[in-house]
Amino acid sequence: MDDLHVPPGPGAPRGLRVPAGELVEQFSRASRPGGQSVNTADSRVQLSLDLGTTTALSEVQRERLLDRLSGRVSGTVLTISAAEHRSQRLNRTAARQRLVAVLRDALAPPVVRRPSRPTSGSRRRRLQGKRLRSETKRNRRRPEPE
Repeated sequence: MDDLHVPPGPGAPRGLRVPAGELVEQFSRASRPGGQSVNTADSRVQLSLDLGTTTALSEVQRERLLDRLSGRVSGTVLTISAAEHRSQRLNRTAARQRLVAVLRDALAPPVVRRPSRPTSGSRRRRLQGKRLRSETKRNRRRPEPE
């Protein structure tokens, strides 16, 4: 197994290189419909990375990942499973791709919405709608005695 490369993107301008020694792969039998050869191959892959101790991350990146992935990590260990293929090799590739995608998404800085003022056209349309609604309700009233 070789190092895991995360391409450059927001939050990781030079990309990341996770050493192969920091990735832990575990194999188990994938559950799928029966047949004679089911449950004979350990094709399911669980790929784990300890975000708390990896040397690939800066402190800012580590804090951002732990904060963003708090629902997916156990302690500081992020685990990705892949069992969609019948081949262990393809599942290993799928797990690595999924880990790269999760890391890239979580490393991106949060998008900060800058508040803006309503346009004059939207204000005009809103007030026109209020006038029409008011007129409709006014026309439903009982006529005033003259």
